[in-house]
Amino acid sequence: MDWEKPPTPAEPVAAERPPEGCLVAAIRIPVRIVVLVLVVPIRLTWDAVTAGGRAVWRRGLVPLARGTGQLLRAVFVVPWVWLWARVLAPAARGAGAALAWLGGVLFVRPWVALWERVLVPVGRGVAVALTWTGEALFVRPWVALWRYVLAPVGRGVRAGALWVWWKGVVASVAWWYLRVMTPAGRGIVWLARGVWAGFALVGRGIARLASVVRGGAVAAGRGVARLASAVWAGVVAVGRGIAWLARGVGAGVACVGRGVAYLASVVRAGLTAAGRGLRVGGAWLLRALFVRPWVWLYARVLMPLGGGIAWPARGLAAAGRALEAGLTALLRALVVVPAVWFCTHALTPLGRGIVLLARGTATAVIWLAKALFVWPWVWLHTRVLAPAGRATALLLKLVGAQFALVGRALGTGLTWLGRGVRSGLARLARGVWAGVGRFGRGVRAVAVTLVRWIFVVPAVALWRWVLVPVGRAVVVLVRESGEALGHAWRVSGHVSRAVGRFLGRLLRRAFVDPLRWAYRHACTPLAHLVRDSVWRPAARAVKDARRTAHQALAAARESVRQARADARRALFGAKRAEPDPLVRDRREPVPPQARTLGSSTTALTKD
Repeated sequence: MDWEKPPTPAEPVAAERPPEGCLVAAIRIPVRIVVLVLVVPIRLTWDAVTAGGRAVWRRGLVPLARGTGQLLRAVFVVPWVWLWARVLAPAARGAGAALAWLGGVLFVRPWVALWERVLVPVGRGVAVALTWTGEALFVRPWVALWRYVLAPVGRGVRAGALWVWWKGVVASVAWWYLRVMTPAGRGIVWLARGVWAGFALVGRGIARLASVVRGGAVAAGRGVARLASAVWAGVVAVGRGIAWLARGVGAGVACVGRGVAYLASVVRAGLTAAGRGLRVGGAWLLRALFVRPWVWLYARVLMPLGGGIAWPARGLAAAGRALEAGLTALLRALVVVPAVWFCTHALTPLGRGIVLLARGTATAVIWLAKALFVWPWVWLHTRVLAPAGRATALLLKLVGAQFALVGRALGTGLTWLGRGVRSGLARLARGVWAGVGRFGRGVRAVAVTLVRWIFVVPAVALWRWVLVPVGRAVVVLVRESGEALGHAWRVSGHVSRAVGRFLGRLLRRAFVDPLRWAYRHACTPLAHLVRDSVWRPAARAVKDARRTAHQALAAARESVRQARADARRALFGAKRAEPDPLVRDRREPVPPQARTLGSSTTALTKD
């Protein structure tokens, strides 16, 4: 166990800034003062606009929107809802029920009776007849045609085609392979083996002759050339024999192909004639079985039936158009005209006012945004960054011109040096290789030194003594400007808060406290006096008068009721009392009721 307290971890230390010079410290305070003087009015304006906008939104726009919504709902929504619930919906239900009953009587029931009593039996009979006719006209002829014509013809054609294939094509190809191609191939193989053996023998002789003297090799080469020419002449003769044999084989194959083509043309002509006959017969049969029955059905059945159905359909269409015109006029009078009036005289002026308010607000916000974000940056770009950029561009232009002059001079010198080096290398190439190598190393050292002193050293000096200080100055300027803006914004916030609190206290002391004192010490006692001395006695007198009036009305109603009862009794007599039943209900005894204030359970005090 570790009895010692573990060391606390060290707190992270923020990265320290590099030491700053006296120039930075001397510039920082004036910059912050200037920025603070510029930012304080902007921050005060911003806080005032924010507070005013929040107050206008909470106390003005939101209650106005709520009141406008309630007003619009009370003016437009509630009357239409009442009209729909109390008038249109009951009328629509009654009209719908009447139209439904009338439609059922006029359209549904006749068509149902027609369907059940006429069309279904007729359709069943027509379906049976069409099924039998279709089977007799379409199924059975095609079955007979397939079974007794097409199947036997197909089997015969298949057998003839197989016989022609096996006897005409396969047998010819087999005979040609066995009698011509196989012997020719064997002869070619034998001839190739002989030629290869001759070539091998000649190669061995050439290899042996190659080991002798150079003059003997030349003589052997001449002999080999002659032998090669003789062998080439033999190969050419053998090739000509093979070509003659191939021409004979091609002529035989051509004869066999012509015979097969003639046989195929004959079979094709027969099949074409049979196909034409089948096409003409099938077209006539299809026209007689499919086209003519449907044409007759359309001309003699469907056209008259469609004409009979079209007449009541036209009547229904006319009634529907009349109903549509009536509903359109009603909807226009009830919905469209009030909506157009409301849009023209209420929504359009309200929308224009909202647009004007939005434009004014947008103009103020845009002006404030420009004052806060655009104009300071424009001033910074115009007064600071643009002159700095021009100076930097001029400096870079001058440095570039110097670099261009140095580059031109260096290019001329290197060109002259390259020409000299090339001529010297051309001359020294005929000499010793070691001298050329040393001269090349010397030239490389000279070129490296020149490049270093002409390019690298000026670039390093420019970076170290010009670009780095300028960059550091720009960084310090930007950083100090940003920090000054942040500091000024925070300080302006504190100033704005203090000013707001002072104005709030001033307004409270000037207006709120006097009004509160007047309400507590003047209005409240006066209101209590009026309530106790005037309002409550008046309300009590009104209540007593109302109670007296109610009692007088109740007594009058009771008197009228008694007079009516006496007149009825005098005219029609009093009602007879019902006799007691002889047989009483002998059920289980009822348990005694609970004792109450208006009843008693003793024998002396019972009713």
